[in-house]
Amino acid sequence: MASVSTPFPISLHPKIVRSKPLKFRVLTRPIKASGSETPPDLAVATRTGSKDLPIRNIPGNYGLPIVGPIKDRWDYFYDQGAEEFFKSRIRKYNSTVYRVNMPPGGFIAENPQVVALLDGKSFPVLFDVDKVEKKDLFTGTYMPSTDLTGGYRILSYLDPSEPKHEKLKSLLFFLLKSSRNRIFPEFQATYSELFDSLEKELSLKGKADFGGSSDGTAFNFLARAFYGTNPVDTKLKADAPGLITKWVLFNLHPLLSLGLPRIIEDPLLHTFSLPPALVKSDYQRLYEFFFESAGEILVEADKLGISREEATHNLLFATCFNTWGGMKILFPNMVKRIGRAGHKVHNQLAEEIRSVIKSNGGELTMGGIEKMELTKSVVYECLRFEPPVPAQYGRAKKDLVIESHDAAFKVKAGEMLYGYQPLATRDPKIFDRADEFVPERFVGEEGEKLLRHILWSNGPETETPTVGNKQCAGKDFVVLVARLFVIEIFRRYDSFDIEVAKSPLGSSVNFTSLRKASF
Repeated sequence: MASVSTPFPISLHPKIVRSKPLKFRVLTRPIKASGSETPPDLAVATRTGSKDLPIRNIPGNYGLPIVGPIKDRWDYFYDQGAEEFFKSRIRKYNSTVYRVNMPPGGFIAENPQVVALLDGKSFPVLFDVDKVEKKDLFTGTYMPSTDLTGGYRILSYLDPSEPKHEKLKSLLFFLLKSSRNRIFPEFQATYSELFDSLEKELSLKGKADFGGSSDGTAFNFLARAFYGTNPVDTKLKADAPGLITKWVLFNLHPLLSLGLPRIIEDPLLHTFSLPPALVKSDYQRLYEFFFESAGEILVEADKLGISREEATHNLLFATCFNTWGGMKILFPNMVKRIGRAGHKVHNQLAEEIRSVIKSNGGELTMGGIEKMELTKSVVYECLRFEPPVPAQYGRAKKDLVIESHDAAFKVKAGEMLYGYQPLATRDPKIFDRADEFVPERFVGEEGEKLLRHILWSNGPETETPTVGNKQCAGKDFVVLVARLFVIEIFRRYDSFDIEVAKSPLGSSVNFTSLRKASF
């Protein structure tokens, strides 16, 4: 979800939709650098901040060809893990900006060399399309074969300067606008079914797997809300989550670890690209579903001058990769974070959510949701603490001087910039108790001022996606469904308990108890 993730906007308008049990109103060479000398050609570079900080040469190095990228890749996946990979180098260089190789390297990425931006001050330059280019950088230093997307470069890989960017993003804006009246009722219907099934599984087995059930629910919700189609009534049946997961693996395998032994996993996933032909038939089944279900959206594509074939591939990617993939990561992570917050927080959420609904005569409205201050804050804190898309990339369009909190650094035009978002949004110079999950962090006027540092959508939470930027077009939609998810949990339950395990994408979460609402 980033990066150009979940590309859907939201615009809700009051319209009553009644549904039990709630009523809704819907609206190549090694480089080494250190020290504090000012580069002689600084005057020609564009500076991103003030001129008060000292200029440092960018520390770090890329090591020897072949050897350096492999060592960094092994550190990232096996010897340190992503977070310690970055933190250890921050300590080593005493800098949150440094040079490093990013996976995958090998025969997949021609050039793994990046300048890493690992604090909340330097990171936002990655959003400025006047300073950085976003062409073919959605997945980083490599781009998956277009054979995985019908031969098309999808919107996520386009720079705003490319002519098709505006048309395709406009199409996605239209997608959600046309489906806005279905979002509330379909969310409640699909997720009520999910929790009913989880309760049954819990009573039979003593625990209930949230992830597997949630994947199917998320796709059903998106298909019914966006396209007015229930997948179970089509040739796709209930197969979408398995098909999408396999297809996403073929797109992202250079960036994933499946927990296999290094000697097997590294050459299999991180050295060569898996052949797209192995998922061609799976992808075709998904394509046919979207082509047959997206009639109204394809009419709009005709008006925008987009072929129906290209539009369908973009709708598939936006729904399955961006949105479904984002929910697959975000929702289990939310269950994990809220579950670990404890029963006191659970009770506060339940009281807030139920009292607002009761005060509205049993209706859940957009106005009511806006009154749920703690619920809103918890959602933002989940997005801050564990953003669903951790990586951002951009290529410098011109010579830049980029500022961290402590120094400024000169970057040459053409250099690749990389940001690891969890460190930017857990920056201790911006957030108090930055490494703690604080449910009430964004409550009140002072809390709202911090929203500009929430960056999960490929832009600040206080800004708006447009056809001219790369901010997630579905920024408000994602926040809305995340709030609806929290509301659905705590209108049904006083509290819950969980157990958590690692997963290649997000977290694997089991419910071990669900205590039904007592008030």
